[in-house]
Amino acid sequence: MAEKSPVVIDLKFGRASVMAALTNAFAGREVIDMALPENAGRDLSGIPYAVVWKPDPQLFVRAGGLKVIFSGGAGVDHILSAYDLPDLPVVRFVDRSLTDRMSEWVVLQALAHLRRVPAYAMQQRARVWREIDPQPEARDLTVGVMGLGVLGQDAVRKLKVMGFNVIGWSRTAKMIDGVETFDADGLDAFLDRTDILVGLLPLTPDTRGIYEARLFARLRQGGALGKPVFINAGRGGSQVEADVIAALENGVLGGASLDVFEQEPLSTESPLWGMENVIVTPHAAAASDVKALFAHVEEQIERFESGMPLQHVVDRKAGY
Repeated sequence: MAEKSPVVIDLKFGRASVMAALTNAFAGREVIDMALPENAGRDLSGIPYAVVWKPDPQLFVRAGGLKVIFSGGAGVDHILSAYDLPDLPVVRFVDRSLTDRMSEWVVLQALAHLRRVPAYAMQQRARVWREIDPQPEARDLTVGVMGLGVLGQDAVRKLKVMGFNVIGWSRTAKMIDGVETFDADGLDAFLDRTDILVGLLPLTPDTRGIYEARLFARLRQGGALGKPVFINAGRGGSQVEADVIAALENGVLGGASLDVFEQEPLSTESPLWGMENVIVTPHAAAASDVKALFAHVEEQIERFESGMPLQHVVDRKAGY
């Protein structure tokens, strides 16, 4: 039996989770973990596969024989924008666990704003016993999801299960059973009907800064919540944070849930921390399960080595 090709990993994840996942991963393959000091000067010229998340830029110079790059997350903008990559396939991480976690977070945030969780939390801290009116149902609201890839389509389905009216938008037309969708030409019509805007767009030159003042002003005012709500778990670079803050302060937005930010970690000086109608989470909506990541990479390597096409390959021009 031919010896299996080695794999190099450079993952800025928690070390405990990486080490635990490596215990039963990549059977029969040597794994060169770049977090270990003994690999700092290692010759990587013959390594065909790299699994990365925010790696050392020199990795792609040192590993000149790479055939495939595997992203440690669903997003690949950090790889495409920050590195001088060789001309070879980049594979996104697509997995049930990551998709489920993202949808859980999106549904949680939509329900939190529907059921006035930030307002009740404020009352709890002040020891105030008061029922807040009105109390709309999910069916009284339209959630508009921007980004209809794997994550977006799953979120759409699960929001519908909770009873929300759901519509979707993507730059190019997508068909989803039972859901009205809009493309780039239909953005105004989409926004005009949206009470809760969910951002799940990849970061590309076309989507950078797309969530800004003019877009927020086009969301539906006077709906069941009174003011629209913005939920973003896509990419921080897709939002103009100053415009998000201004829209919240000026009453254009009635609330927000943000998991991603233009600069991370979010500055302790940001007004977002102290806003009572804002929920902040530290880019934790859909943390990668490292065991699932390694299983995904192993499956794709087996496909590649058996002559089958790789799955979830990034379109470099589209940026995702």
